[in-house]
Amino acid sequence: MELPIRRYGDLMYQYLYPLRRKVYLLAGLIFTTLALQLVNPQIIRGFIDTAVSTTDSQPLIWAGAIFLGTSLLLQLVGVTATYLGEDVGWQSTNQLRADLARHCLRLDMSFHNEHTPGEMIERIDGDVANIAIFFAQFIIRIVGNLLLITGVLIVLLWEDWRISLVLGVFTAVSLIGLSKLRQIAVPAWKAAREANADLMGFIEEQLGGTEDTRSSGAVPYVMRRLAVFSRQRMHKEIEGAEKSIIIILSWIGLFTIGQLIAILSGYFLYRSGAITIGTVYLVISYTNAIFRPLREISNQIENMQQAAAGIDRVEQLYRETSRIVDDGQATLPDGALGVSFQNVNFAYHDDLILHDVDFQLAPGEMLGLLGRTGSGKTTITRLLFRLYEVTDGAVCLASQNIQTLPLSHLRQKVGMVTQEVQLFRASVRNNLTFFNPEIPDGRILDVLHDLGLGDWFASLPDGLDTELASEGASLSAGEAQLLAFTRVFLQDPGLVILDEASSRLDPATEQLIERAVDKLLHNRTGIIVAHRLTTVHRADKIMVLGNGRILEHNTYEALAHNPDSHFAELLRTGLEVEGLPVGEYASGE
Repeated sequence: MELPIRRYGDLMYQYLYPLRRKVYLLAGLIFTTLALQLVNPQIIRGFIDTAVSTTDSQPLIWAGAIFLGTSLLLQLVGVTATYLGEDVGWQSTNQLRADLARHCLRLDMSFHNEHTPGEMIERIDGDVANIAIFFAQFIIRIVGNLLLITGVLIVLLWEDWRISLVLGVFTAVSLIGLSKLRQIAVPAWKAAREANADLMGFIEEQLGGTEDTRSSGAVPYVMRRLAVFSRQRMHKEIEGAEKSIIIILSWIGLFTIGQLIAILSGYFLYRSGAITIGTVYLVISYTNAIFRPLREISNQIENMQQAAAGIDRVEQLYRETSRIVDDGQATLPDGALGVSFQNVNFAYHDDLILHDVDFQLAPGEMLGLLGRTGSGKTTITRLLFRLYEVTDGAVCLASQNIQTLPLSHLRQKVGMVTQEVQLFRASVRNNLTFFNPEIPDGRILDVLHDLGLGDWFASLPDGLDTELASEGASLSAGEAQLLAFTRVFLQDPGLVILDEASSRLDPATEQLIERAVDKLLHNRTGIIVAHRLTTVHRADKIMVLGNGRILEHNTYEALAHNPDSHFAELLRTGLEVEGLPVGEYASGE
């Protein structure tokens, strides 16, 4: 497998060009260190020859002082180059991480259903970490070290063409040999990255389900699976390291051969009187100077192998495309929005989940959506957000096909409150505004007091700046639910979806939520996904789903007074929706 250098070069250019000033400075520092490496052996050669030929100590003192000065300068420049290289590497790859995260957030939910958060963290962070050194220093150090080798050979040519010729041929053979080895470990390192992503995905999944795992006695099973994933990762890492060691061993062998060539050449030329003892030191020192770049090149090739595996996986992630195309230009009016499903079919994969769903909801009306778990209720709400694309038919808001709307505009006009309230480790303000700085504090405070959260807000130590993770901002289930309502109020959508927002609350707290629901649905269109009949008493229309189809759809009064309707049967028996006959409400959600 050959490295696609041009493709990788394009990726480097994209992320290094904005940092070009730092890259130029880094290149200058690295080339300065290379030049100083050529100068220092000349100083020592002069010191040795002077010490052999004269008893005057003054030249020796000057040579020693100059050598110490250049050595200190070499160390200072080297440290600065290392710092700047790390800075360039982190800045460029942090931008790459941000772009990858943004790309993943734009992918449709089908992609996210197939990949765990732990796996995505590893791919966005772990893979990119291996690219940092490649971005920061690879080209500069490869080119710089090749220039150093060329400079050494030119200086040796000036001293004695025979030494330069022998070492030149040997260096060329060494570089060709190392280049042949450059791809040997890439497949192994790529497999190691994938194994690490699987491990991270498993850990994230198990940590998220800690309560269920412990309560069901599944801890031993989880630990066994953790050992399996860890063992797989270890074997892949060892395989990559074993293949990478081939390059290291090759370099050690080449270095030993080069040392023998330098020592033997210097010995015979010195015995013949062709060179001085100081020049013998110069030859040996420059031979070492050749192999330092060769070692650096081999290290960069090893880094490139791991980076190449990361780049391949990054590009693979970039090749993932969303089925949802965000190119709409239409807009929705303010106020309550009409909803229309026009012969909608939908399939997550191959089997249809929704079958010919067709209904209309006038602006300002409330729809109670009933059905067993798996009947398609949640799927309908997700299609309204365009988290998935319909297979056939059309979903419209205010007579506009939602595919003609920009996604950001659509999701501003549709709000949802669910039983699961996601809170962020951030301030109360940012949790309520979703990090939108354009919403003024005054509006936030008005909504909080209007929804009955005034006493809770007064107890916060830092007001809207209080971190929700801090001790003074703990939330009850009811308060968390009211915060979710506050979010929707601040968003001011024309359509509100309530996915059984009070199903997990005690009756007393539920009464508080009911007041907030009334305020939220005022002058807005509403869809109430219900698991209990008490939550649809305010609905104008009722729709009962089963097996992904509409079983009945009519006004609340019409269905309640129709003794043959499913809804009337539920009202007579007082059963919860989840108690509907299993045969009538099968899978689909």
